[in-house]
Amino acid sequence: MTTVTSPLAGRAIGLAAVPDPVFAGAMVGPGTAIEPAHDVTEAVSPVDGVIVSLHPHAFVVVDSEGHGVLTHLGIDTVQLNGEGFELLVNKGDTVQRGQAVVRWDPAAVVAAGKSPICPVVALEATADALSDLRLDGDVKTGDALFGWQ
Repeated sequence: MTTVTSPLAGRAIGLAAVPDPVFAGAMVGPGTAIEPAHDVTEAVSPVDGVIVSLHPHAFVVVDSEGHGVLTHLGIDTVQLNGEGFELLVNKGDTVQRGQAVVRWDPAAVVAAGKSPICPVVALEATADALSDLRLDGDVKTGDALFGWQ
């Protein structure tokens, strides 16, 4: 079983509360979402694994069991063209849980008129493959968000 931990500190709100129908409808996959604390500056890897997809606003880490976890930094942040985001690793890098992947500024995302909410999604998973899903409450970086069978 893979334990997926929070890539940043903030408040768990669940995917249904994400202001984007694709994430809210779990069309990308099941998971949860974090409303980041405004002083958050780094998003870290939620699992040990390899960075298989890396953009300023989103990254995917695949663990040794083949589980791909998407961390999406804000909603519609692709429209910012990387402004306010700094990549700290490269695609293909092996990363450890808790290792910083992207440096960013949620307050700047808000100032640009975008939502800073961060979906954390189990790609190609079924909803019943996840357990102990965090859907509310404050979370610290590294707190467990869900288990993936």
